[in-house]
Amino acid sequence: MDGQHIPESSYPLSFRQTDAKKLGKYLEQRRSVNLIGMRRVGISNFLRFFLHHPEIVPTYISDQQQHLFIPVDLNDLIEREIYPFWTLALKRLVDACETSLLPDETKEKVNALFLTSIQSQDLFLVIDTIRKTLLMIVEKGMYPTFFFIRFDRLQDAFNPSFFDNLEGLYDATHERMSYVFTSYRSLDSIFPSTKTSLSVFAQQMYVAPASEKDMEIVFGSYRERYHLDLSPDLEKALFGLVAGNIQYLQLALILLNEKKGTGLSEEKELLKLLLADERITLESEELWESLTKEEKNVLLDVVKGKTISEGEKAKASYLWDTGFVVGGKVFSPLLEEYLLHKEPEESKKKETVHLTRKEHLLFVLLESHLGDICEREEIIESVWPEYKEFGVSDWAIDRLVARVRVKLREQKSPYEIVTVRTRGYKLATAKE
Repeated sequence: MDGQHIPESSYPLSFRQTDAKKLGKYLEQRRSVNLIGMRRVGISNFLRFFLHHPEIVPTYISDQQQHLFIPVDLNDLIEREIYPFWTLALKRLVDACETSLLPDETKEKVNALFLTSIQSQDLFLVIDTIRKTLLMIVEKGMYPTFFFIRFDRLQDAFNPSFFDNLEGLYDATHERMSYVFTSYRSLDSIFPSTKTSLSVFAQQMYVAPASEKDMEIVFGSYRERYHLDLSPDLEKALFGLVAGNIQYLQLALILLNEKKGTGLSEEKELLKLLLADERITLESEELWESLTKEEKNVLLDVVKGKTISEGEKAKASYLWDTGFVVGGKVFSPLLEEYLLHKEPEESKKKETVHLTRKEHLLFVLLESHLGDICEREEIIESVWPEYKEFGVSDWAIDRLVARVRVKLREQKSPYEIVTVRTRGYKLATAKE
C-alpha cells in the first residue's frame, strides 16, 4: 500500500519517539526484535508509522544505508498453517521488491521465481525462493527486514523446523537481514518447545500504552473523519479514560460518532457511556483473559489497593513490563471499572439467557446460513461492520461464539454452533 494513503505516514516524527529510536537502533545493528505489548495496545498503529513514514530510516536507522521493509500482517492469514504463512511471506516480499529501488532486471527475476514457486505448491521451493530473493536484495546493497505482525497467530501451527527455517534465511544473508515479530507475549513463552535459540531472533522490546501526546496525534487523524467536536476538557477526559490503549480509543470514537447529539459535558457522563457499551466490555475482557492466573490475582490486588510484595511483582512482571500497572494503579479507568464490577464465575446468575446485541447479530447471521460455513471475514462484516478497518481479534470472535454457544444450551435450543477449523463456524441441528 502506498504510504501516502496511510494516515500514520503523516504523523510527526515525535510520535512514539522513544520506541522508534529503540527499534531503529536494533535494526541499524541488524538485531531482530520481538515487540511485546498487551493485546490491542497499538503496536500495529506504531508499525504503520514506522514502516511508511518517509523520514524513519534516515532519522532512526541510518542515512547511509538502504533498507527494505517487508510487512507481513498475519491478520491476512485465513488459514493459520505453515504453508500459507510462507506463501504470504513470499507474496509480501515480492510486493516490497516491486515498489523498491531495485533494478528492473532484479524485479523481473524475483517475479519469475515467485511464479514458479507458487505454481509448484511446494513448501521447500517457496522457502528457497524467499532465500534467493533475499540474497539478490542483499547483493544490491539493501538491508531487508521482515515485520511479522501478530506472529502469535501461528501458535497452534508451530512445528520444530519452523524456527530452523527462519534462522536459515538469517544465516544465508550473512546476518544482513533481520526480523521484527509482534506478539502479546514473548516468543519463548508462545513457542516453548523450540530447540532453536530464540535469542537469535528476539531481542525483547516492550511497547507500553501510548502517552497523552501520542494519543493526541492519533485522535487528530480521526477527528475529521468522524466530525468530532469535543470540548478541550472532554477531549482530555477521553485521553485519561482510554489511557493510551489504541483499541479503547478507536471504540470510543466509534461510539461518540454513533451517539452524536447526546450532549456530553463531563467525564462522568463519558465514562458511563463507554462502560455501558458491549464493545468496550469485550475489549476489557480480552485484556483480562490474556493474563495468567497469577497475573490476574496480582492485578485484582492492585485494584483493591493492596501492597504487592517484590516476589509477587517479580512473578507478575508482565503487568509492569507491558504497562498494565503504572504508578501502582491499573493503567485505564475503563479496565479498572471492569475489574471492580466483575462477577466471580460461580456467582453469575445462570437464569439470564437473553442475547446481547452482538450475540444476536452473530446468531442471526449463523441462522441465515443454517448448515453452511460462515467465514470469519463474513462474521466481522455482519457483527462488527462499524470498525472493520481497525480489525477484530480472533479472541473477540471466538469469545462471542462461546457466549452464544452457552446461551443456546441454556435455552435448550434445537441448534448448536460447530467450529470449522481455520475457516469459521456454522449453525447445525443439535445432536441428541
